[in-house]
Amino acid sequence: MNQTITHQLNHRSIREFTDEPVKPEDLKLVLEAANHTATSTGMQSAAMIRLTDMAKKQALSEICQQPYVARFPELIIFIVDVYRNARIAEDNGYQFESERDMDRFFQGWTDACLMAQNATNAIESLGMGAVFLGSILNDSAATIQVLKLPKLTFPVLGVGFGWPNQNPQLKPRLPLDLRVFENEYKILADYKEAVREYDEEMQTYYDLREANRRVDSFTLQVIKKLQNPSEKRAKILQVVRDQGFDLKV
Repeated sequence: MNQTITHQLNHRSIREFTDEPVKPEDLKLVLEAANHTATSTGMQSAAMIRLTDMAKKQALSEICQQPYVARFPELIIFIVDVYRNARIAEDNGYQFESERDMDRFFQGWTDACLMAQNATNAIESLGMGAVFLGSILNDSAATIQVLKLPKLTFPVLGVGFGWPNQNPQLKPRLPLDLRVFENEYKILADYKEAVREYDEEMQTYYDLREANRRVDSFTLQVIKKLQNPSEKRAKILQVVRDQGFDLKV
């Protein structure tokens, strides 16, 4: 097995880091790897914001409700960036209604996700650790304010990284037959039975965020998430509208 796949199969979310700073040359490699990610129709409709301001890190940690965010040696937020291309057209004397459409938005969203994964692959290949932060969307309007995002941009996710100061257990994943289908979506007769063994395996996993407590079964995690939706995340499409995108609904 090659080294790249070894890193991918052993990915762990690292949330605590040593005081050792990320070398400038390593940071540049990570940013270049992200910048060279495949991009929809060549439009490069995503961008990165590196946070070095401690006040902004602290503000984001409060949005995420995760105190360790403020301690990250490096923190990059990946965003939809349709603004840049709209301005390129405008500064050349053109303005198009299509700059606000959902096609443009989802191109940028996908680009941002791919960039974040490419950056993480680079981070781990350099021996460092990383964690994804979907929690910046706990209050997307507040995140937009912290980052001073203009219209036609939107935060997608963050990646915090540095030199690991913990060695978490490898988190079990669903078996492939529940996530890989051939030719069409496969609907199972009994999902309770289908995840029974995985539920048992998940209960042997310790999440370091929970004081080394074994986690609930996957089934109970799913139920809890559905029972307790985030009010602000449920209204995220309104914030997308506020950022100038036309949902056409």
